[in-house]
Amino acid sequence: MHYLSPQEALKEIKSRESGLSEEEARERLKVYGPNEIEEKEESKLKILIRQFTSPFVLILMAAGLLALFLGDLKDALVVYGLLLINGLIGFHQELKALASIRALKSLTSPKVKVLRDGVEKEIDVREVVPGDVVLLSEGDLVPADIRLLEASGLLVDEAILTGESVPVEKLPDVVLKEDTPLYERLNCLFRGTVVVRGKGKGVVFATGRNTEIGKIAGLAQTKSPESPLTKALGYFGKRWVLTIILILSLLVFVGLVFQGREPKSLLFFAVAQLVSAVPEGLPIVVTLALVVGAIRLSREKVLVKYLPAVETLGSATYICSDKTGTITVGKLTVEDLVIYDRERLYLCSALCNDAQKDKGDPLEVALLEWLEKEGVNWSYLREVYKRVWEYPFDTKRRLMAVAVSSEEGIDFYIKGALESLTELCNECPEDVWEKHNELAEEGLRVLVFGYAKLKEVPKSLEEVRIKLVGLIGFLDPPKEGVRSAVEAAKGAGIRIIMITGDNLLTAKAVAKMVGIYSEGDLAIEGKDVKNLEEKELYNLLKRVSVIARADPEDKYKVVKTLQSNGEIVAVTGDGVNDAPALRVADLGVAMGSGSEAAKEASKMIILDNNLSVIVKAVERGRQISKNISKVIRYLLSTNLFEVIYNSLAILAGLPLPLYPTQI
Repeated sequence: MHYLSPQEALKEIKSRESGLSEEEARERLKVYGPNEIEEKEESKLKILIRQFTSPFVLILMAAGLLALFLGDLKDALVVYGLLLINGLIGFHQELKALASIRALKSLTSPKVKVLRDGVEKEIDVREVVPGDVVLLSEGDLVPADIRLLEASGLLVDEAILTGESVPVEKLPDVVLKEDTPLYERLNCLFRGTVVVRGKGKGVVFATGRNTEIGKIAGLAQTKSPESPLTKALGYFGKRWVLTIILILSLLVFVGLVFQGREPKSLLFFAVAQLVSAVPEGLPIVVTLALVVGAIRLSREKVLVKYLPAVETLGSATYICSDKTGTITVGKLTVEDLVIYDRERLYLCSALCNDAQKDKGDPLEVALLEWLEKEGVNWSYLREVYKRVWEYPFDTKRRLMAVAVSSEEGIDFYIKGALESLTELCNECPEDVWEKHNELAEEGLRVLVFGYAKLKEVPKSLEEVRIKLVGLIGFLDPPKEGVRSAVEAAKGAGIRIIMITGDNLLTAKAVAKMVGIYSEGDLAIEGKDVKNLEEKELYNLLKRVSVIARADPEDKYKVVKTLQSNGEIVAVTGDGVNDAPALRVADLGVAMGSGSEAAKEASKMIILDNNLSVIVKAVERGRQISKNISKVIRYLLSTNLFEVIYNSLAILAGLPLPLYPTQI
C-alpha cells in the first residue's frame, strides 16, 4: 500500500474515509478472521515423549525389550526404571520453565478507536478488519498494518520491528516505490509499533498473520536445529553400538562354532553385554548435570526453556547480538553537546518541549533528564515562563517552536534540524556545520537550538530571526559491563557480530564503544548480505563485526550461513524482527522485556537484558560441558572394563563372571 496514494489505497481496500459499516465489518471478520497471531504451544505429551528420543535412551529401550523377550524380567525392570526416572526429571524441568514463561506474558487485551458508519467507536483489537479506518494518538499501540490517510506531527517507535532506536516521522501524502524497504515506508504504520507523538488516521490493509509481524512469526516457525550435545551423543551412540554389535557377533560366533555353547545362554550373554556396554547411567547423569546447570543459571537471571541449551551455550563460536536493549540501554540520552549560550540552551530545552518526566518523545524525555543532571528545575521554569504561542513539531520542516512571556517581553525558542534552523538564522556561527558533522559522525542524533527576543507574539515563523544557542547529540548508550563481556567473549574465542536495523553510523559508533568493532573490521548493511552467495558471505562474515539496516531475512541468512560452515551460533534479540533468527539458531536467547514472539522462538530467556549476562552464561555452559565430558569418560571406562571382563571369560571358556542385574 505504500506505493498508492491515500485515495487509491481506500479504493483498493474497498473502504472510505468514514470507515466501514457494522455489517461490512462483521462480514470481513468472517472472511479474514480475528486480528491475532496464534502461538503454537508444544503439548505436554510431546515434551514428555521428547525425553525418550535420544539415541542412548532408544538403545537402552531396545536392550530392555530384548531382556523382557528372553524372560529376563529383572534386567528389563532395572533398565526401564532408570529411563522413567530420567525422563520425568527432564519433563518436570521443562514444564517449570514453560510455567515461568507464561507468567511473563501480558493478560490484557488492548482497545483501539475506529470509525464505523462515520462514528468514532472503541473496539477490541481482535475485531479490527481490513478496511477499518483507525484513529491513533500519542501512546497508542498500532493494532494492524495501516496506510496513513492523515497525520499531524506523527512519530512512531518501530524498534520492535526494524531495530531502529530513534522514532520515525510518518508522512501520509508521500507515495513510494513498490520495492521500498520496510524501514523507509514513511506512509505506513505496522502492527506492534508505538505512537510516541502526534496523531494519525489510516486505513487497515492487513491483519493477523498477513501483517509484517505476522509474516515474521510464520518464518519463526522453522524447526530449531539439534543442540551440539544431542548431535554428539547421537553420533557417539551409533558408533559405540555398532562396535559392540561387531564384538558380540564375534563372541557369539566363537561360542557357537568353537566352544559348542547353548544358543539360549549365548543370547542371554549378548543381552548382558549389550546392557553392560551401553552406559545406562549416562542419560540420567547428563540430565542431572543440565538440570543443575539450569538451576545455577536461573540464579543468574537466565531462564532455560530447553535443557540441552545449557550445554549449547558452552559450544558457541559466534554470538549474533541485537543492539537496542541488549548492548544498549534502549533509551536515548544526551551524549555530547556544543554550547554557544548555556543559559538559553537550558531554557530552550525545558520550554520548547512537550514531554513530561517519563512520557513523550524519547528525545524530549532525554532533554529533561539531562536538565535534571545539570541541576536545572525544568518544571519550575515552565511555571515562570508561560507559553503564549506554539508551532507544533512539523515533520516536513523538522522543527518545533514556542513563544513564552517573561518580565522583559516575549522570548522565542526553537529546536530542530540544522538545515531548518539556518533558514531562520541571521548570523550562524562559522563552525556550526563542522561541529554538527562531528557529532553526526559519532553516530549521534543531532538537535539544534535557537533563541530570539520579540516585542510581540509572532504571526508566523518566517518573521522571526534567531541566533543559535547550542547543539545536542543523543545516543542510546551502551549498558554497563558490556565492554568487559565482549573482551571476555573474544578471549574465549567467540566472535560477536552486532546485527541491527539502526543506521550504519550509529551502529558502528556503539560497536566501537563496547569493543565489538575495531580497526580492520568491516561494517556493512543488510542489502550487502542479500546480494552474496553463501560461500562469499561466510568469507565476508569472518571480518564483519557490524551489520546495520538489517531486516529479519538478513539476520536469518547470516545465521544459516554460519551454521552451514560448521559454526555454533547463539542469537540474542528482543523484537519480533529477531524471532526467525532466534528460532533457527543453535541457541536463541530472548530478552525478558522483549516481545512474546522473541520469547516463543527462543530456547533461553535472559531476565536481565544484558550481553554481559549471556557471556557469563557461556562460561557456565563450558563448565557444564567439561563436567559432562568427565562423566562420559568415567562411565565408558567402567563399561569398557565390563565388556573386556566378560569377553575374556567367554574366550577362555569360563562361566560369565557378571550377570545383567549385577551390571
